[in-house]
Amino acid sequence: MKKTLSTLAVLLSSAVLLISCNSAQESNGSNTVQTLNEAAAPAGSIVYIQMDSLINYYDMFNDLKSELETKLQTIQDDLTKKGNAWEKSATDFQNKLNKGLLTRSQAEDQQQSILQRQRELQELTQQKQMEMQEEEAVMMRRVMDAIQTYLNSYNETHKYSLILTTSGVTNTVIIGNPSLDITQDVLKGLNEEYINSKK
Repeated sequence: MKKTLSTLAVLLSSAVLLISCNSAQESNGSNTVQTLNEAAAPAGSIVYIQMDSLINYYDMFNDLKSELETKLQTIQDDLTKKGNAWEKSATDFQNKLNKGLLTRSQAEDQQQSILQRQRELQELTQQKQMEMQEEEAVMMRRVMDAIQTYLNSYNETHKYSLILTTSGVTNTVIIGNPSLDITQDVLKGLNEEYINSKK
């Protein structure tokens, strides 16, 4: 799951489209949010956001990720418990069979019951996997929608010609002037908006 969630951040960053034409690049090997120069980029500039940093420090993403991890752990614990119970039943059946403690009819009935429980456990596992994949997809869409909506509003004020995004998936900006990096400003606004929405 941790691998899935770590790739989730990468997938999310690649999914965010150009907002006023926004694209993607990595944060020059740093996962920390760089500070902006005191002077903001003027209107009409082409600016960029370090999406890896933005997502990693976005409170909404981290809250949703924690909820998903907690739910996954509960599901895994339940499946493990059911799997252990099934294994115990199968082992007990085999022991009784080896000792000749069951009639042929009893053995057939118990074997069918154990096989049925195994099929049900496999089906339940597949169902839970599909549910978690769906929840991850919904989480991605929620975070992406929040970022895109915020950037649309953000750019109405700042009037940048182009907002590029940078991530480890696609490198549109190879080298960027730090004064054009609006990551911290966008992150601050996103987190403030998210905190206010929870009140």
